[in-house]
Amino acid sequence: MSAEWNILSRVPKILEEHHFIGTPDEEPVVRFEHPDDLKNLIDFTLDSAKPRDQSDVERIIKDVLHYSVKTGHRNFHNQLFAGVDPYGLAGSWITDALNTSQYTFEVGPAFTLIEDALIKKCLNMFGFNEGDGILSPGGSISNMYAMVAARYRAVPDVKRTGLANHVALVAFTSEDAHYSIKKAVHWLGIGIDNMVLVKTDTRGRMIPEELEKAIESVVESGRKPFFVNTTAGTTVMGAFDPFHRIADICQRHNIWMHVDGCLGGTAILSNKCAHLLTGVERADSLAWNPHKTLGAPLQCSIVVFKHKGLLHECNSANADYLFQLDKFYDVSYDTGDKSVQCGRKVDAFKIWLMFKARGANGLSELVDNAFDCARYFTDEIRNHSGFRLVIDEYQYTNISFWYIPEKLRVDVEQQSESWWARIYEITAEIKERLVKQGTVLIGYVPLPHKKLGNFFRMVVTCHPKPTYDSMRFVIDEIERVGETL
Repeated sequence: MSAEWNILSRVPKILEEHHFIGTPDEEPVVRFEHPDDLKNLIDFTLDSAKPRDQSDVERIIKDVLHYSVKTGHRNFHNQLFAGVDPYGLAGSWITDALNTSQYTFEVGPAFTLIEDALIKKCLNMFGFNEGDGILSPGGSISNMYAMVAARYRAVPDVKRTGLANHVALVAFTSEDAHYSIKKAVHWLGIGIDNMVLVKTDTRGRMIPEELEKAIESVVESGRKPFFVNTTAGTTVMGAFDPFHRIADICQRHNIWMHVDGCLGGTAILSNKCAHLLTGVERADSLAWNPHKTLGAPLQCSIVVFKHKGLLHECNSANADYLFQLDKFYDVSYDTGDKSVQCGRKVDAFKIWLMFKARGANGLSELVDNAFDCARYFTDEIRNHSGFRLVIDEYQYTNISFWYIPEKLRVDVEQQSESWWARIYEITAEIKERLVKQGTVLIGYVPLPHKKLGNFFRMVVTCHPKPTYDSMRFVIDEIERVGETL
């Protein structure tokens, strides 16, 4: 083996030495530096002409690791993803080492069948039975796949003629939905002006009556409703839309119903919380990201369709240099022509290996534990002086709240606009100090359409496996820092 390949045997050891594998609690989640300062600590330029020796290469790797965020730390709650599942990570390393693509059986025989098996499993789990699906680079693209299919069904000749001379198409999504729907209507030529934001209730769930009114208004305007995006686990509040009631509306108006389950789709694996997804089986399509709550390595996103063959029909380009029909094997396994990509990573292997290694019971245990710890965290916040929940009950593992320092605790009638403005500022200040101290990473968000300023969004995932103690630590740290302001 040449010397340059020796680096591969060193990488796992370096990751362990720098606590990116089995991160101990006493390690900081991040050693934060401002961008200009970090440029002085790491040489980011690419001006060197000469090859580096192995010791230099190791030093460069160690420098990057030293200042990187330990998403596998038990106190990382900043994003909708966190640490990786070890089996998923093994799958990721293997697929990168093999460096193959997913478009034909010829170049990825085992992986093509793995994706096929995973799609069939997901169709069954979400109640779609016969259908189709594909893995994509992320939830935004998965949602876009769904909109492309809906557009094709609404205007079958769009693939040939485009949208010119057709009645304007209109998409609907909740005001709490992910911003990828806005990007999709832009990219697909629908236009942002033809996206309707439907009002949500206090918990962030789409209000069916508001959807019906919005559809009727669009029809009256002479435009054509074609796509309704519902959400299973909204980005901030973790809300699940009322799928059955929305499906009734879509059925009456003959509109494609999509479920963005990129976050909350993982609830399907739970023994206790799968009921949150009741009604998604009536949708036309559903997106799910195992790289979020479940801990498959980024990226791992699946979109499934109830309508078999539609995905290929609306996306195929029939490239005869790649998808020859006279090959010596069953070309139905050459699935690349139903993808918008040509080269496509074999992401299915990561989550497939997790299913194989852990089994349904092992995955359910992980998900149920995340829900249990989120409930514990919610109860602790509810009963702890100084903390206030944004809403009373949460459906998923996102928990939103404020911390109010003791000196600012006043009666309700004294909570003026200026008082709330200070609470919003304090939220950001606590976050800043936690990051600089490296003890906890937790995000904060505003919801302007709900007239809410900054509040904390605690995210509980499956990896690293949360515990009551790790939940309690976050509360104690916020209180400790908050009382120093």
